[in-house]
Amino acid sequence: MRPGPADDRPLRSVDLARLAGLSTQQIRNYEEAGVLPPAERTASGYRTFTDVHRQALTTYRTLVKGYGPVAAARIMRTLHAGDVPAALALVDAAHAALHEERGALRATGEALTALSPAGRGPGGRGSAETGAVETGAVGGEPLPVARRSGLRIGEVAALLGVRTSALRVWEAAGLLTPTRQRGTGYRVFGPADVRDARVVDSLRRGHYLFRQIRPVLEGLRREGGGEPLRAALAARGAALTARTHAMLEGAGALHGYLARVTAAGTTTGSTAGGPGPSPR
Repeated sequence: MRPGPADDRPLRSVDLARLAGLSTQQIRNYEEAGVLPPAERTASGYRTFTDVHRQALTTYRTLVKGYGPVAAARIMRTLHAGDVPAALALVDAAHAALHEERGALRATGEALTALSPAGRGPGGRGSAETGAVETGAVGGEPLPVARRSGLRIGEVAALLGVRTSALRVWEAAGLLTPTRQRGTGYRVFGPADVRDARVVDSLRRGHYLFRQIRPVLEGLRREGGGEPLRAALAARGAALTARTHAMLEGAGALHGYLARVTAAGTTTGSTAGGPGPSPR
């Protein structure tokens, strides 16, 4: 958005629209949505804006880059309603959500390391690329290579060194989806199911919550593990870093706008402060 006037000279809808490179209808929509503070009206009912509105619009469009249009609109609308603490709480929530995404990304990377030949999960052996179970000894008896019919719950529990009840809990939580054998109804774990169980076991030992583990499994299933998933993780990490920079820029713009309207005294009767309503 190009710099606007430095004073509070009234601006028509079309003037503000030209400064922002928008249509006059968009300006009206932003005011009606609360993205802009209420505009003064002329005797004939036309909206008039000031440089405060120009800065509000600039702030909103800067927030959109990092917080997205929905969150940015909610922040500005809450601020213009006079509830500064609630507006800042929305900013906090957006940063907390980004932190959660970073945590899930980190968990996926750790899961890949745990699945790799150089970083096998506790009690088990396997391949990050295929999830195939290798021959191993559990309780003195050799475990078969992942057979076509799959492994039963007791065999998977022995392979990972966990209780069968843990596998049932993970299944109930939607983390594991073994098939059922016809007739008997026994659970059957194929190579991918064993891989998923190993990932859950590894991350649970690292004190990750089910809601943090779920996106890890979704990424493994979607990308197939290995290099495709690592590439996707790297791209996602870069995107999160770019978003963090954009959020910092947006927060800075919001801080400047809040300082201006607070200093100008354009507040509601609320102690929260913020731009207040103007006559229509």
